[in-house]
Amino acid sequence: MVELFKVKHWLAGLQWLFFLFTNTVVIPITIGAAFELSQGKIISLMQVSFLFTGVACILQALLGHKRSIMEGQSGLWWGGILSLCYAAPSQGMSLTTLGGSLAVGVIISGLIMIVIGLSGFSHHLARLFTPGVMAVFMFLLACRLNAIFLKGMLGIPFGTHSETAHIDIPVFLLASVVVFLIIILSIKASPAFSRYSLLIGIIGGWILFELLFDPKEAIDVAGKMDMAFFPLGAPQLDAGIIITAVIAGLINTSNTFGALKGTDDIYKMKASTKQYRNSFTISGLFAVISGLFGMVPYAPYVSSIGFLNQTKILERLPFLIGGGMFMLMGLVPTISRLMANLPLSIGSAVLLVAYLRLLQSSLQYFAQIELTTANVYRLAVPLFVGIIVMTFPLSYFETVPSILRPLVSNGLLVGILGSLLVENIRFKEATEKEQK
Repeated sequence: MVELFKVKHWLAGLQWLFFLFTNTVVIPITIGAAFELSQGKIISLMQVSFLFTGVACILQALLGHKRSIMEGQSGLWWGGILSLCYAAPSQGMSLTTLGGSLAVGVIISGLIMIVIGLSGFSHHLARLFTPGVMAVFMFLLACRLNAIFLKGMLGIPFGTHSETAHIDIPVFLLASVVVFLIIILSIKASPAFSRYSLLIGIIGGWILFELLFDPKEAIDVAGKMDMAFFPLGAPQLDAGIIITAVIAGLINTSNTFGALKGTDDIYKMKASTKQYRNSFTISGLFAVISGLFGMVPYAPYVSSIGFLNQTKILERLPFLIGGGMFMLMGLVPTISRLMANLPLSIGSAVLLVAYLRLLQSSLQYFAQIELTTANVYRLAVPLFVGIIVMTFPLSYFETVPSILRPLVSNGLLVGILGSLLVENIRFKEATEKEQK
């Protein structure tokens, strides 16, 4: 009990609060904008995101994997959902149909994760996620998300009108200044300041945006609170969207393996089967909650590895304090209203810098692989196919059956599924020849 009142733990808890905030704040804003929600619903989405992220972190630290690893809204899911929003108009699908079908798919995927956790099947699932699969996953995720962030920096809206939008040069220039400021602080500043570089970028960029541009360009927060189940649309049964969501949920398990394996060295111990089981169960529970409240489903954040390496805050108490404060932020509507006013271009600039670090995680997995002829093909085929599919216009997929279209038009999912397939095919003859 005495430890709870020590100043050092509360200061460390504030650092965790900043980390949770930085990685969460833009997600509900972009999802709300992409689904063209009212201002009140965007504020509500922000509020429940803060609340449940804080609760999820606390439960994981106490009952799940029991490590200081952020449990937040998954980048893989986030990129996939935004991609589906962009594709929906060309496929003749309304956003409410998309949102309702996604809700059903997310809930199903959450229930599957709970079963995986309770049954202990995660031990067998872990064998599929080899270093090759994780390398491709990290690289493609960085490509997908950073493409979204760059669009945000360019002033292109997150919605169905993005095809007719134009680059806003003044907004892009300010966002670029924020990017360079954060990078310079991260490289040149002392550790005491560099650890706050993302927060400094958000606050500084936000102030400059309000001074230089019409505040109406940011989200108006005058809307009334409108908290309800299924804010993205009433439950629908579009088979293609539901299948894509279930597959995305299974692939999303790679975040759990990446985060726990990545912190094994930090904690000087290998995560036990029980830790994996508990972590999957809690992530599955919050995926079900996400489907009900229109949030992006949850997963342990691989980016927590960098935070732990930089701050050396390994104790759970500061993490619990940070999660508790973040939960309280979600319970105070005034804070959610304020945060919903964050300019998308500034938030995108900050997250672009944060997710550039995924390249480091990807290269670390690549370094674990012996580059034999067979292994080069295992890496190259899914990696390049995934990237190329990302560049295809949606019109290319009009001849694909509607049940498969949401899946095959998503380069991120295509690449990861391809990697899972080829990585687990063993070219025995070729390997034997290479060894000779």
